[in-house]
Amino acid sequence: MPAGQLHAHLPDGGGASRSNHHRSHSPPPPPLPVEVVPAFPPPESEDEESWVWTQIKAEARRDADAEPALASFLYATVLSHPSLPRSLSFHLANKLCSSTLLSTLLYDLFLVSFTAHPSLRAAVVADLLAARSRDPACIGFSQCLLNFKGFLAIQAHRVSHVLWTQQRRPLALALQSRVADVFTVDIHPAAVFGKGILLDHATGVVIGETAVVGDNVSILHHVTLGGTGKAVGDRHPKIGDAVLIGAGATIIGNVKIGAGAKIGAGSVVLIDVPARNTAVGIPARLIGGKKAEADEDEDMPGQSMDHTSFIWQWSDYTI
Repeated sequence: MPAGQLHAHLPDGGGASRSNHHRSHSPPPPPLPVEVVPAFPPPESEDEESWVWTQIKAEARRDADAEPALASFLYATVLSHPSLPRSLSFHLANKLCSSTLLSTLLYDLFLVSFTAHPSLRAAVVADLLAARSRDPACIGFSQCLLNFKGFLAIQAHRVSHVLWTQQRRPLALALQSRVADVFTVDIHPAAVFGKGILLDHATGVVIGETAVVGDNVSILHHVTLGGTGKAVGDRHPKIGDAVLIGAGATIIGNVKIGAGAKIGAGSVVLIDVPARNTAVGIPARLIGGKKAEADEDEDMPGQSMDHTSFIWQWSDYTI
């Protein structure tokens, strides 16, 4: 086990080594019938956090039985914990710890933040639901919780942002550095995020200090929300609700991207983009202005993940 890693936390708060939970001492749970893992989405009558946590545990039990090689890992990260915040805090702490930034310190840091700020927990659940509903490669909530580095990076950022606002800035920056090292996602602790965020694949995402990202935004890999030089002050993009930003897009300066806008893959955006418009190209130009007049009930790009509906307005190329 790498230096500083946490052992699994038992439900009563104690610790135990992995060897204590080897299959020879603690057999995996019995098989789960398919109906025990309810279908997405949750019933509206149930609390979302409780419902999602129930899903995660059911999926973990099913997977531990189906794949014995993962039984110890799933017990340590999910099944030994009484709540989603404890499981997430444990998993993040083990992912981000180092020989000098101990997992026990990180676990306490994450858990205190998630416990003290209900809005953080609500954002965690919204982000899980976003990944499950928007990413066709996401086959379960537990897969996202355990394996999707975009999801993990944004949850770690939420805690670093809390630290930043509490004037604990050296620790916030240290956490940012670890997230960049481990997940290749570099988000300044001062950047502000809404909920329902999907960082799809996430590799190479860079987001600057004064950036603001609204609710239900989807951002693909190698996206930059950057400044324009050495100027200080408010210098980074402001992303409205339900925006979709394609892979490799670069948005530079204190520009505003309106709600429901779409930024084409590989584009370089230097101007404001009105709501429900599409920006494509280098430098980007606006197309699809009619989108701004679309029915309010129409799916927004950040949620529909529709990357290509603008093509007919941009090019006469046909196959």
